[in-house]
Amino acid sequence: MLQILSFYAVLLALALVLEPLARRARLPFGAVLVLLGFAAAELWIGIGGDTGLHWRWFDDLVFQVLLPILIFEAAYNLAPRHLLCNLLLILTLALPVMLLSTALIGALLYVGIAHASGFPWLAALIAGALLSATDPAAVLELLRRIGAPPRLLLLLDGEGLFNDANAIVLFTLLVALATGEQSWQRWDETALAMVGVLAGGALVGLAGGSLAALLGRVVAGPAERGVLTLVAAYGAFAAAVQLGVSGVVAVLCAGLMLGRARRAPGDEALSVLWAYKAWLANTLLFLIAGITVQPAMFTDQWLAILIGIGATLAARAAGVFLLLPLAARLPGSERLPTAWYPLLWWGGTRGAVTLALALSLPVELPYWWTIQSIAYGVVLWTLLVQAGSMPLVLRWLRP
Repeated sequence: MLQILSFYAVLLALALVLEPLARRARLPFGAVLVLLGFAAAELWIGIGGDTGLHWRWFDDLVFQVLLPILIFEAAYNLAPRHLLCNLLLILTLALPVMLLSTALIGALLYVGIAHASGFPWLAALIAGALLSATDPAAVLELLRRIGAPPRLLLLLDGEGLFNDANAIVLFTLLVALATGEQSWQRWDETALAMVGVLAGGALVGLAGGSLAALLGRVVAGPAERGVLTLVAAYGAFAAAVQLGVSGVVAVLCAGLMLGRARRAPGDEALSVLWAYKAWLANTLLFLIAGITVQPAMFTDQWLAILIGIGATLAARAAGVFLLLPLAARLPGSERLPTAWYPLLWWGGTRGAVTLALALSLPVELPYWWTIQSIAYGVVLWTLLVQAGSMPLVLRWLRP
C-alpha cells in the first residue's frame, strides 16, 4: 500500500510541476496528464510496481468519490444571479442539445461501425450519452486569459455543469438497461422515469442545501463551514442514491444552494478549498485515464475512434447551429452574437466526466472496450486539437 501511495504522490508532484509548463507552452493540461499517467504506469509496471487500480473499483471510485467533488465545486462557484439571466440558453444546451447529440452520435456510430451484433443500438446510445458530456475547462482558461466576454464564459461553464448531470443520468439509465438491472419500457415511460430521477434528485439537493445553509448561520469558523459543505455534498449524494434518484443532480442543487447562501467573509476561503478538491479529483481522473490507456485502443479501434470524432463534431454542430438560435429568439432570452456560435461549437470539448463514465463501464458488457476506446480518442482529440487550436479560431473570428 505504501508503494502505491508513493507512486501517486510522485505523480501528483509531477503534475504540479508540469501545470505551469503546460500553460506556458499552451498545451492542454488534461492531455499532459494522460501522457504522464501512461508513461509513469509503463515505467512503474515495468519494474514490478502495482498501480493499485482494479476494474471492480472504478465505478465506486468515479461515481461516489470523484464526480461529486467536480459537480459540487462547479455549482458552488457559479454566479447564481448571472446564471438566472441566461438559464434558458444554458438549459437548451444542457438538455435538448444533449439529447440531440446523444441520438445523432449514437446513430452515426451505429451506422459507421455497422456491426449490429457486436455493437448494437444500445451500445451506440451509451457511447452517445458519455460523449455528450461537455467539459469546457480547457477552453475556459484560454478564453479568460484573452478577456473573453463573461457571458460567453458563463454559457460554456453553465452548460458543462447542467449538461454533465443530465448526461450522467441518461448514461446510468442506458447502462442499467444494458446490464439487465432495469427492464425495457415504452419510450414515454422511460422518459417519464428519467424526469422523475432528475426531479427527485433536485428536490433532495435543494432540501439538503437549504438545511446546510441554515446550519451555516450558526457555524462560525471557516474550517467548520468547509466540513459542512463536504457533508452537504456527500450527504445529498448518498441520500439521493438511497431514495433511487439522481445523486449527481442532488449534489448540483446542493452546491447551487450553498453557493447562493455565501455571506460570511470566511466563505471566500471555501471557494479555494473546493478548488483544491476539484483540482485533485480532475487530476486523478486524467492520470487514471493515462494509466489505463493501452496502445491497442488506437491500433485496433482507430476507425471507431475516427467515426466517434466525426459524429461528436457533427452532433455538436447540429445542436449549436440549429437548436440554440431558436432558443435565443424566445421571449426573455437575449440574442447571441453571431461570432459566438462557432466558439460554442468548437469549444464543446470533452474531458473529465467523459473519461469518468468510460472508466465506470461494466466489463461484463461485450462492447465496453470499443466504447472506452472511442471515449479516450475523442477526449484526446478535443484536448489536443480543439482546445489547442482555439487561438487560431479566435484570430479567424476577429474582424
